[in-house]
Amino acid sequence: MKEQMSTRQNSRRLRGAARSGWASILALVSCWLFLLFPGVTTLAAQQVTYTALGDSLAFGVFAPLGQGYVPLYRDHLARDTGRKVFLYNLGVPGWNSQDLRQALERNFLFQLLIWSSEVVTVNIGGNDLRAARTAYKTQSCGGDDNQDCLVAAVGTFKQNWDAIIGRILQLRGSRKTLIRTMDIYNPYVDEDKASDSWSEVSNENDFTILKSYLEQVNDYIAQTSANFGASAKVYEAFNGPAGDRDPAEKVLLAFDGFHPNKAGHALMASQLRALGYAPLLP
Repeated sequence: MKEQMSTRQNSRRLRGAARSGWASILALVSCWLFLLFPGVTTLAAQQVTYTALGDSLAFGVFAPLGQGYVPLYRDHLARDTGRKVFLYNLGVPGWNSQDLRQALERNFLFQLLIWSSEVVTVNIGGNDLRAARTAYKTQSCGGDDNQDCLVAAVGTFKQNWDAIIGRILQLRGSRKTLIRTMDIYNPYVDEDKASDSWSEVSNENDFTILKSYLEQVNDYIAQTSANFGASAKVYEAFNGPAGDRDPAEKVLLAFDGFHPNKAGHALMASQLRALGYAPLLP
């Protein structure tokens, strides 16, 4: 009996030591992260941390070094507010809304940086619609009108968008946070106006049909963003008030005809800047 009691006591001590050990490890990891990322703690009132979330646009594909919209917006923010800005760019080329949602739900680094950031920007969704557009153009979208995948893409985006924004708000809690989003431009205006993938049903060209789904997504981004921040009107800036201008006419696209060039990124950054900096500043 005494041996059994002694064994149980030793087992409890070992479990307690293990818990204590893990706590020490977590504490050391936290200290290491805070040292590695100096912007995680606000060292002075004149410093802010800015984390950018998104796809290849946030990453700055085909933009000259330091000339993507994210570093440009960082520079605007620093000059306009007089604060030192620590930037962490988490844009990942090729990501869609599901990828970003999963990162915010499962990736500790993403969660830590959002938790510590007074400024957050988000661009996502272009790849969701691009994949559905490809299926529509190859007549593999599904449904009598070849539009099932477009309907599904919009619905899935809305669910993921709500989860993305909800996670950001949850991680930030009640602290003041400057959250800025942007809608999605259309790089395929002229190409889609010249094609007609499914005319026998709707008697419309590809541009008319695909534009309607893009604008559903953009309207949702604008409406929901008004609840927590503001959304830059990149679609209007690139495609005009009616959404029927090709951004190539304004020389806003890179050689691939999809990503922004230097001028396109500068325009995106200026659209974000035009939204101001409330609630970070009065």
